[in-house]
Amino acid sequence: MDSCNCIEPQWPPDDLLMKYQYISDFFIALAYFSIPLELIYFVKKSAVFPYRWVLVQFGAFIVLCGATHLINLWTFTMHTRTVAMVMTTAKVFTAVVSCATALMLVHIIPDLLSVKTRELFLKNKAAELDREMGLIRTQEETGRHVRMLTHEIRSTLDRHTILKTTLVELGRTLALEECALWMPTRTGLELQLSYTLRQQNPVGYTVPIHLPVINQVFSSSHAVKISPKCPVARIRPAGKYMPGEVVAVRVPLLHLSNFQINDWPELSTKRYALMVLMLPSDSARQWHVHELELVEVVADQVAVALSHAAILEESMRARDLLMEQNVALDLARREAETAIRARNDFLAVMNHEMRTPMHAIIALSSLLQETELTPEQRLMVETILKSSNLLSTLINDVLDLSRLEDGSLQLDLGTFNLFAVFREVLNLIKPIASVKKLHVSLNLAPDLPEYAIGDEKRLMQTILNVVGNAVKFSKEGSISITAFVAKSELLRDSRTPEFFPVPSDNHFYLRVQVKDSGVGISPQDIPKLFTKFAQTQSTATRNSGGSGLGLAICKRFVNLMEGHIWIESEGLGKGCTAIFMVKLGIPERLNEPKLPFMPKVPTNHGPTAFPGLKVLVMDENGVSRMVTKGLLVHLGCDVTMVSSGEECLHVVSHEHKVVFMDVCVPGMDGYEVAIRINEKFTKRHERPIIVALTGNTDKVTKENCMRVGMDGIILKPVSLDKMRSVLSDLLEHRVLFEAI
Repeated sequence: MDSCNCIEPQWPPDDLLMKYQYISDFFIALAYFSIPLELIYFVKKSAVFPYRWVLVQFGAFIVLCGATHLINLWTFTMHTRTVAMVMTTAKVFTAVVSCATALMLVHIIPDLLSVKTRELFLKNKAAELDREMGLIRTQEETGRHVRMLTHEIRSTLDRHTILKTTLVELGRTLALEECALWMPTRTGLELQLSYTLRQQNPVGYTVPIHLPVINQVFSSSHAVKISPKCPVARIRPAGKYMPGEVVAVRVPLLHLSNFQINDWPELSTKRYALMVLMLPSDSARQWHVHELELVEVVADQVAVALSHAAILEESMRARDLLMEQNVALDLARREAETAIRARNDFLAVMNHEMRTPMHAIIALSSLLQETELTPEQRLMVETILKSSNLLSTLINDVLDLSRLEDGSLQLDLGTFNLFAVFREVLNLIKPIASVKKLHVSLNLAPDLPEYAIGDEKRLMQTILNVVGNAVKFSKEGSISITAFVAKSELLRDSRTPEFFPVPSDNHFYLRVQVKDSGVGISPQDIPKLFTKFAQTQSTATRNSGGSGLGLAICKRFVNLMEGHIWIESEGLGKGCTAIFMVKLGIPERLNEPKLPFMPKVPTNHGPTAFPGLKVLVMDENGVSRMVTKGLLVHLGCDVTMVSSGEECLHVVSHEHKVVFMDVCVPGMDGYEVAIRINEKFTKRHERPIIVALTGNTDKVTKENCMRVGMDGIILKPVSLDKMRSVLSDLLEHRVLFEAI
């Protein structure tokens, strides 16, 4: 025992105490060694754990603690120095690891605490999300009710149905005891109970619109809780229970400006209706936010639906009014068309019927003029002829004016000799002017084209009428006729602001000025000159014999030719100047063939008699037939008369050179007769010249005559000189269509 390394215990061992320590250290070591095994099992089974390295370090600490207690078992008895070294080393490692673990826990514990904070935050967020989900579900429910209400409200555009449906659906959706709608009265000073949910027939009593509670509701765009005892809420029967909560909301009415909604007045300021909603009595139920939002949305939808209904009602009224106006306009149009047809039919009949006796008067007077008469008798015959010609002119003027007014008169455009028109007017006027010792001069500008495109007859009629007025109202002096191409600077005249000429390369504006030294006219009377059947005081006293139609017709002719006409005069006794401009075309070729124009007066060329010329006259009117025969016999013709188309076809032969026929005859008319004659004589030189002698002046008559192959058309009445000229032209040209 000399070299023993054993360490003696400081205190004497107590066997029993030592035994308990020994057993405790054993079990402590066993427990320490089992804990790492459990931690390893936990880490393996855990999918996500943020502190694995901490667990490893903690496991090492536990193992070292267990090893220390295990080594300590050998210290209860005599032990070697090796055991003491191992024990010391284990305790050193245990101290190091335990300190490191403690320091590490200082850093880990705040993280663990923050995780707990986040857990609490997430729990709060989850609770808030649950509340939001509940609100969303409530809003979805509210939206569903709104859509349902909107569908019900907009399923009709009747104002009363919209309002009644709104109350019923709101009462069912919100389980209301009562719901009422107050509408503004006509005066706008009161609200009237118009609709209720429970009462079938509302009382209809009124409350002043300026009550404080009503002003409070109208001034807010949201639903407002009001007292159950206020006037607009006292509409349910009184009971022993406590009344439920009441809310009111305004319903904007359409801002009306141009129309009214039934009995509602035209409004200039924004107006509202009042909707009152009541919860059941003796109920603890209160209004929720989503219910108030539902009420506000429904009020807006009702306002929109009412505006649509108002617009529809006004549109339907406007449509009905428009339909009534259309019916009235259509009736007026038909009446106007009927009147126009009746007038045209009357004028056509009167034209034909008046020209037939005029034909007899003028023809017989012209024949009588060829006989030996005393001066007194000749004066009488000339007076008859003058009056007849005036009456014939009046008939033509009335017909022209009628066709101008209804728009049926169209220009007969063609290429004509412009110089010849002026020379012919001069030849017609000179004999009359020479009687009154008036000097008539014609000045045609050098740049005036010789040929032009236009309506030769209407232009000549206009010039002749204007020059005729100058001769008619001039007792002495001179008359000058000037014609030239209007330059661009002269087209627009400050005295004619309503005239808007349109120059072009293919047209030119002819300006004609007729200046006379007559009695003149007052400037204030000038506008009256172009009014039909109107005569100024100065002209009415001239004993001119005019009808007041000449210048009115001239104005319309000039307007048809895209021109303008006006009169200038410095006053009574100072003469006047008539000026007009018309638009004429410039022909591309100057050698276009055209039908000879038939003047209204006798010409001075051709034979004066036609001895032996066989002529066939077909006319249903016996007087007209005899008069025409008298004219032809006086000219030396051999005349055969027939009264019907069938008789004409039976009599006509190649010996007849000319056939005069009236197209308006009973049975087979003149058009059919002309077709049959053309079929009967296939060779043109054997066929007689077919000429329509008619009183019809419409353009259709001329077109039909040309269509069936007639060679000419002559208008009644016909004088002896006119018949002589007609036969001369027919035998020379074999065609003659008098302008209509």
